[in-house]
Amino acid sequence: MRHIGISMRQTRARMRQTERGELMKYFCDRLNATRVRDGYPHITMGRMGKILEQIPTKDLYYLKRVCDDAKNFSKKFWWELDPKNHEGVEQKNAKG
Repeated sequence: MRHIGISMRQTRARMRQTERGELMKYFCDRLNATRVRDGYPHITMGRMGKILEQIPTKDLYYLKRVCDDAKNFSKKFWWELDPKNHEGVEQKNAKG
């Protein structure tokens, strides 16, 4: 007979999974694959949460699609997160 605490821990762990958390894990896994190869340290889930904290979840789906379509996932990810790369686009949209 199994102890009831075992099944409760498993249920609690599954309940905490969110779509945002799954996206963060996806980005960590994809970025860490190339970072380890290049000799950089892993990006933790906490660090990824801090990096993506100001980005709404719907925009993370866009970021995922754009990065998946790019030749270099990591390069595209970091380029999209840099606000300097999007300043001209915002000004152009405001005028037009």
